[in-house]
Amino acid sequence: MKTKSFIILTTMMVLLIACTTNPFTGKNTLALVPNSQILPMSFQQYSEFLNENKVVKGTADAQMIQKVGQKISTASERWLNANGYQGYLKDYQWEYNLVEDDAVNAWCMPGGKIVFYTGILPVANTEARIAAIMGHEVAHALANHGQQRMSAGQLQQIGAVAGNIALANDPENQALFNTAYGVGSSVGVMLPFSRSHETEADKIGLTLMAIAGYEPAESAELWRRMQQQGGGAAPPQFLSTHPASQTRINNILSWVEESKAEARKFGVTSFKK
Repeated sequence: MKTKSFIILTTMMVLLIACTTNPFTGKNTLALVPNSQILPMSFQQYSEFLNENKVVKGTADAQMIQKVGQKISTASERWLNANGYQGYLKDYQWEYNLVEDDAVNAWCMPGGKIVFYTGILPVANTEARIAAIMGHEVAHALANHGQQRMSAGQLQQIGAVAGNIALANDPENQALFNTAYGVGSSVGVMLPFSRSHETEADKIGLTLMAIAGYEPAESAELWRRMQQQGGGAAPPQFLSTHPASQTRINNILSWVEESKAEARKFGVTSFKK
């Protein structure tokens, strides 16, 4: 009992200490792993990835990725500076690369390391829709979603250890706990956590693309095209890391005017489609 109480107390203390504030949402978020550890690992892994894959250089598409990335990151810096977060990006090292791959995907590592695959270009076939993807990926970096996922994974492990220690003298119930905890923590905690990150990135990204001068409603059109591209039946939303496409489209359409209003604070009154 003393051991179990110690684990619970230690976990609570860690949660109280290891939090940071997301400037875009105002929420306290998990930060068990500091950026001072995460960013060097991220930069190294990104360099290794580029060395092992074919990076497209000098083409019109590659230049567009660079151009849009710079506009979105500039928009993020403008927003942060205007809202009292000067220096928030001091450790970021923005990089935007196009990689030859048929995957319909793009991603961002902590610290601003972004990759677009050539396979996503036919779906996002305009500059504004590239900006929608770029805004979403940049938003993941700005909101420290990678840090939060790592922190949540550590808490998941702590919970598993605590349960096994508490049931050390009851092997039958320990086995049942491990099965139930594995499914329950994934479906009930980790997957909703991931979906909430995607929703946050959608909303933040919409604001960034609007400040950068792009029509935010094009983000909804992007997701319509992604929905058509996907074909077949998607898994139920509660079993997915991402919200359902129609959920995203509905959310985005409800945020369009809000994001344009935010952009107008920065003198942006026209939005490129």
